[in-house]
Amino acid sequence: NKFTKEDPTLRVRVDSETKETILSGMGELHLEVYIERMKREYEVECVSGKPNVNYKETINKKTEFDWLHKKQTGGAGQYAKVMGYIEPISYEEQQEIGSPNEFDNRCTGTNIPPEYYASCEKGSKDALLAFRTCMANAVRDAMRNSSPSVLEPVMAVEVDVPAEFQGTVVAGLNRRMGMIQSSDMNEDGSGIRIEAEIPLSNMFGYSTELRSQTQGKGEFTMEYLRHSAVPRNVQDELTKKYQ
Repeated sequence: NKFTKEDPTLRVRVDSETKETILSGMGELHLEVYIERMKREYEVECVSGKPNVNYKETINKKTEFDWLHKKQTGGAGQYAKVMGYIEPISYEEQQEIGSPNEFDNRCTGTNIPPEYYASCEKGSKDALLAFRTCMANAVRDAMRNSSPSVLEPVMAVEVDVPAEFQGTVVAGLNRRMGMIQSSDMNEDGSGIRIEAEIPLSNMFGYSTELRSQTQGKGEFTMEYLRHSAVPRNVQDELTKKYQ
């Protein structure tokens, strides 16, 4: 659009997970200027704020299930029974199969008609409706008993600052629950690069803070690293918020 053509540092994208339009730039003030311009030049009212964090959920132990689904609707009704188990898979296994979930069908013989298999798989991720509903309810119940936990995106962050500001910047990263991975001085000793892993939810507003800490001389970049389990107190807060 017009703004991104005139300003290469301004970027716009739609988050595929949250479906939000994300406006990225050189800092909060930079973005506020363009939000105000959209209102003034195009009469577009924008609802702005922190982007939603893409939290996910996983389980931490194996749990077996044996679920019966019966529903009488006045006709033939619905009847299905499924048995199986759910268990967590490692990040390496997810990469190998190309998916965060895998459905492993271990039915043998023809006691269960093969046409029902697909509905069972769809229910874990209607004659066929009964099995789909049964499988969905079985997995939901099993997950509640599998020590579920919430995962949050963790970012790999690199911060470049003059050496004189090292202490202040490191203290700021620690306040944001950052795990410092390395701290390397450049050849002439004038600057330092700090590498850290920090939850994305703690990085909002950091560009403004870094400018303030370094008299505008500090820079940082970040990229997605992985999803990791949130602390128990954060999980309790999120559960309460989204109930």
